[in-house]
Amino acid sequence: MQQIADQVGVSKFAVSQALSGKPGVAEETRARIVQAANELGYYWKAKLIAARASSGTDRRGRIQGTNKSTVIIVMPNVRFQSRESLFWGKIIDGVSAALAERELGVMMVTESFSERSLKSINPDGVLGVIGIGYIATPLLLEIRHLGLPFVLVDHEDPLIPSDSVFMNNYDCMYRMASAVIGSGHRSIRFVGSPKYSRSFHDRWLGFRSALEEAELPIPSSDDPLLQVEEDAYLIVDKEIPMLIEKNKLPSAFVCGNDFFAYLVMRSLADNGVQVPQTVSVTGFDHTDEVTDPRLPTLSTIQVPNARMGKRAVEMLLTRLEDPDRPFEKTLINGNLLARDSLRKLSN
Repeated sequence: MQQIADQVGVSKFAVSQALSGKPGVAEETRARIVQAANELGYYWKAKLIAARASSGTDRRGRIQGTNKSTVIIVMPNVRFQSRESLFWGKIIDGVSAALAERELGVMMVTESFSERSLKSINPDGVLGVIGIGYIATPLLLEIRHLGLPFVLVDHEDPLIPSDSVFMNNYDCMYRMASAVIGSGHRSIRFVGSPKYSRSFHDRWLGFRSALEEAELPIPSSDDPLLQVEEDAYLIVDKEIPMLIEKNKLPSAFVCGNDFFAYLVMRSLADNGVQVPQTVSVTGFDHTDEVTDPRLPTLSTIQVPNARMGKRAVEMLLTRLEDPDRPFEKTLINGNLLARDSLRKLSN
């Protein structure tokens, strides 16, 4: 720890606070400390390698000679992340099923703040952590400070390298946007903020690449629909009527997820616009979370959520077996479901 302090030019106490995710350190200083720690190899893996050398593992992934048989699922209750969610819940189901197959226990943590969420965890009884969805940097630092290996699902942090599992968001959205273009659409808008998450960023890139290859105009960065995040209701319900009034509706909306797609379709229906007769709409995730007789079935990307959860367990157990291997990022493909909300335009 002193070596990190010397490299950054701060006190040893500041290093301890920063690496444990505790407050009292400026964000810029914390970033420099974490970067130095990464460069110097200040990781949990040194502890894990030592444990392996003395004890080995059994076929279920337990470290022999210890009572470690529990995996912690961390999914802070932010950004609509919850056990009841049709998207996140299936990932949790996949993790739980994979752990049950190996007779490993599971504990769920949903607190957003490290001081509350991790105080009850005894690292000596935990195999590792699977983080699902967005997790703030201080909480990830606290997990690493505890000496626990972890795998992230649908999230990554540039300051904290780790194994991760994602949908193949870029390629899947590229295929969806290409299908919309192939159906004859030339005026297309994207709904969702590329800054909201890594997944949304990659989906936006896939959408943009498809439009660039087709030499179609790219929505400008100040497009209100590219600002849609947690306040989606407000933006969609304001923007759709405005586009209708100005006669500037596109022929298709390609949405960053199904939730945004259903908001768009519902707003169009509320304002007398038929989908897909007048405007086509596509989604991503295949949650089918809204039932409205006015709306057609949604063209979307089917995300294998449970498979993502199972893959995270496999990656965690592989990390336990081989702590020194390079970090890996796994991308899982999904299927394009062409349904009623996407209309093929006549030539």
